[in-house]
Amino acid sequence: MFDSLYPRLTATRRIQNMCGTWRFQFDPRSEGVYEGWEHGLPDPIDVPVPSSFADLFTDKASREYTGDFWYETDLFVPGEWRDANVGIRFDAATHRATVYVNGVEVARHEGGFTPFVAPINDVVNWNGVNTVVVKMNNELGLDTLPAGETKILSDGTKVCAPYFDFYNYSGLQRPVRLVVSPRERIEDFAVVSRFDGDDALVDYTVDTNGDHDVEIVVTDEDGMDVARGRGKAGTLRIENVIPWQLRNAYLYTFTVRIVDDADDDRVIDEYYDEIGIRTIAVDGTRLLLNGRPIYLKGFGRHEDSDIHGRGFDPVMNKRDFENLKWIGANSFRTSHYPYAEEQLYEADREGFLVIDEVAAVGMMKSLVNFLDATDASKTKEVTFFDEPVVQTDTLAAHLQAVRELIDRDKRHACVGIWSLFNEPDSASDAAVPYFRKVFDLALDLDPQKRPRSYTNVTACGAGKDKCHDLCDVIMLNRYNGWYVEGGVLIHEAARHQREELELWHELEPNKPFLFTEYGGDTMAGVHKLPSVMWSEEYQVENLTEMATLFDAFDWIVGEQAWNLNDFQTTEGIMRVNGNKKGLFTRDRQPKMAAYYLRDRWTAMPDYLE
Repeated sequence: MFDSLYPRLTATRRIQNMCGTWRFQFDPRSEGVYEGWEHGLPDPIDVPVPSSFADLFTDKASREYTGDFWYETDLFVPGEWRDANVGIRFDAATHRATVYVNGVEVARHEGGFTPFVAPINDVVNWNGVNTVVVKMNNELGLDTLPAGETKILSDGTKVCAPYFDFYNYSGLQRPVRLVVSPRERIEDFAVVSRFDGDDALVDYTVDTNGDHDVEIVVTDEDGMDVARGRGKAGTLRIENVIPWQLRNAYLYTFTVRIVDDADDDRVIDEYYDEIGIRTIAVDGTRLLLNGRPIYLKGFGRHEDSDIHGRGFDPVMNKRDFENLKWIGANSFRTSHYPYAEEQLYEADREGFLVIDEVAAVGMMKSLVNFLDATDASKTKEVTFFDEPVVQTDTLAAHLQAVRELIDRDKRHACVGIWSLFNEPDSASDAAVPYFRKVFDLALDLDPQKRPRSYTNVTACGAGKDKCHDLCDVIMLNRYNGWYVEGGVLIHEAARHQREELELWHELEPNKPFLFTEYGGDTMAGVHKLPSVMWSEEYQVENLTEMATLFDAFDWIVGEQAWNLNDFQTTEGIMRVNGNKKGLFTRDRQPKMAAYYLRDRWTAMPDYLE
């Protein structure tokens, strides 16, 4: 069961942490289902939850493991929760999971980056210990998000072959919690803001599973009531509102209650969220926040760190935000999947605008996607959307992933743009109806009607891309000076990039453009005079050439370098222990180019007027 509400401890809701040491076992022959592992694992080891399992081990077979794997833990459930809704919330289970409690299946979920809840009321032993077992699988295919292949070696071992350039970290990578709520409960709520002079008008809707009345109370950061409403839908006026702004955030607390009118407004359920009041819109070639044109400065990122892998790591997350502030950034993209909810709440508090991306990456059939995606000659070979399974199973998974992303993140002030694909084969005729279904669903689901887009790749550049008319903002990933005409040809690369930009503007003269990736691999500590590729000097030269282009066109509304940090990838001759395009190393220390961008970005305003 999908649950869009982030867990909150309130007068009516309870949370019990289930993180810690769990039991774990690989299942390379997929025999666990037939041998009753849902009742308990026969030969487990201990692993921490949350974490990615790959980097916990010292042997390669375990690190590269592909297939079924299982988790198990014990759970005590107090009897006083017998009359409530009790479930286990998994913030993420990568990439698919089946949950058993006391041997009984209670939930299944496909998709490794959004939460789901396994209801357990019907199977739980109250005031006793319960066995929780999770069967998981991390295989990739044309029908998975992200996409790839699963190969079988001569000895029967499965290995992942991603169509994407980051490591396929897997497991229970985010927190697991027991969540308790009343039988009659708040299931969702949404807000849409607009300004009326110095005031804000906030339209709200609340979904419950019962018939009792609803009240909503808004308080400011000092705890003072600033608005009240009654009913499951309505409009609130917040006088002298303080808007949410880039790098200057202000949050109001919206508390929603189900009340019993017949019993002195007894509170049946209560939930709250911290929400910034702002508008986001596209006006011609400008991106507007609260009606003011903005310029985005920031990065593509990854949830990635040494040993933890993609496992939830609040320490690294905090360091990333501090580095973002130090360098003068005001935005980032959740490349290439929805990030942990805690990161979005931090972006809300810090005033970073987020391009929120669904895990639709690898939609170009290539095991060296980062090379083929930049080669326009490959477009005739790359026919991902012509595959029948893509138009059926992949599309269904994609639409569900969009539903879960928008349902989860729709209240966040930080979320300014939905990114619905990363570097897809948008030059394919078969892509057009597929894209239209995804874009239409996103528009229908989002109460705030945020701008929608996807990142366009060089192989599907200006004149080749067939889907850009669907975008509200055109987002470009370009590696001129690295994958294309690198080294001594860097100035030619810049000239050709300028020509493509001019063609793009002819095709889309009334839309803003945003660079969502650019840069080149750089080994920290490698210096050359004159510069050569992989040196720190060359990274600065590359970024400087791109900055000159950005400054030349007033319809370019932002620059997000690739990447904030170095990160892990599948091993290969083009990768030296991962992708080294970070402005910071994997342990979050700055390269020389970080100082260049700091000088550039701290001198640039967030607002253009």
